[in-house]
Amino acid sequence: MIKYQGKVISIGPLVDEFKQAGILVFFGEEAPEELVEFSIIHDAKDLRKPVESGDTVYIGSEGFKVLSVGDVANTNLENLGHLILKFSGEDIARLPGDVNVEEKQIPAIEIGTEIKIEGN
Repeated sequence: MIKYQGKVISIGPLVDEFKQAGILVFFGEEAPEELVEFSIIHDAKDLRKPVESGDTVYIGSEGFKVLSVGDVANTNLENLGHLILKFSGEDIARLPGDVNVEEKQIPAIEIGTEIKIEGN
């Protein structure tokens, strides 16, 4: 079941620095201007069901298993299109907005890359 889906429409100039630290920051089209420089802006609108451990986040065709979800991550995603993906491999979200996924290499992201979250 697809819980969330959209395409990348812009990529801030500081995204690569965050990517090197194992973090991707996503925002919907209404992102505050001061956050755009380190964010991946996407066009997804509807969170159909909450993101949970065991779901899979796809960046293009590459899938990453969700290991933990912070207390406010779903609210942020639903209201702002805001998602903080940490490729840490940790099964405890250290910050309330974090979504931790498997520790794997982050694929290349470009305008038009599909972002999708699927549930089990």
